[in-house]
Amino acid sequence: MKNPLLKTALLMLGVAALGFGARAQTAPAAETWTKKKAEKWFKKREWANGLKLNVQESIDKVEFAKQYHANKAVWDKAFAYFRDTNLDQLTPGKYPVDGENVTAAVTENPTKEYDKTNWESHRKYIDMQYVVQGAEKIGVVPIAKATVIKPYDEARDVANYSADGKLYEAKPGTIYIFFPQDVHRPNIKVDGVEKDKKLVLKVRVAS
Repeated sequence: MKNPLLKTALLMLGVAALGFGARAQTAPAAETWTKKKAEKWFKKREWANGLKLNVQESIDKVEFAKQYHANKAVWDKAFAYFRDTNLDQLTPGKYPVDGENVTAAVTENPTKEYDKTNWESHRKYIDMQYVVQGAEKIGVVPIAKATVIKPYDEARDVANYSADGKLYEAKPGTIYIFFPQDVHRPNIKVDGVEKDKKLVLKVRVAS
């Protein structure tokens, strides 16, 4: 090649292309979460970012790790809402948090006898349920162990089931998080407690 400048330019382009190819081949793969790895990540509480409230230990930690890292900015806003809001002073109603990614709803209602409540699951949104005042029981069971009795309603983002799951007593201090595979039954009456005040954050499922 007679033109030395052209030769140098082509050589530099070739080196740059080789470097780009090498970087592309060594780009990190998507995070693989084992139960052990997810448990360790959960206990480090980096996701909490200063939040003092606990997340209930029964949470699917592998799914939590996957969803959090796939949508970190959204989850950080959800946890910041719990951290930075005076929950006791919130009045019943709906509150924007992050557009359609995170919404909040506060209720203050009587809890119900078990047979007046329903097993449910959601596909578009993850539930973060927190009892601010009072107490209630919440049931949870894997969707694989539940039987659909009311098919999924896309407009309401809910399906209903018959199931036999474990019941937890939800009280202030602990957030319960339910993913699409977690069929849950909230608002069940606790003996001696007539009503509760509750905050539910809906977090969009990462696609």
